[in-house]
Amino acid sequence: MRNQKDLAISRREFARRAAFVSAAATLTPSNLLSAESVSAALPAQQPANAPKLSPEGQAEVDSRIQSIFAQYGSRLSDAQKADIRRLATEAQPPLERLRAFPAENGDGPGLYLKPLIERERKPSPRPAIPKPASAPKNS
Repeated sequence: MRNQKDLAISRREFARRAAFVSAAATLTPSNLLSAESVSAALPAQQPANAPKLSPEGQAEVDSRIQSIFAQYGSRLSDAQKADIRRLATEAQPPLERLRAFPAENGDGPGLYLKPLIERERKPSPRPAIPKPASAPKNS
């Protein structure tokens, strides 16, 4: 069995490996991580009744779809991929409306339980008054 000391890595070795990894990351091709190659990989299939989105909204939808496909793409069928595209596109307009709502850090919660109709309160039932115990009968 290996010793615990053999498995440990020194600070100097760690720094050396970290320097190699950071140097290798700078040498990767720049087009490998560009957004243009990602969007070119997926053909845009917009259904006829798709909502009209702003360019920022469309970019957000594309990035959301891309992240889902990157994580689960190998497990999804073509029909499931089409459903994900449709659902991501349909979910964007409500998200944009929600984000447009002005909110500050000091604002309270927007959900208070307020009745729409004021109802009459029923009178509370009076507690039952106990009857006095009857005197024992002497026979």
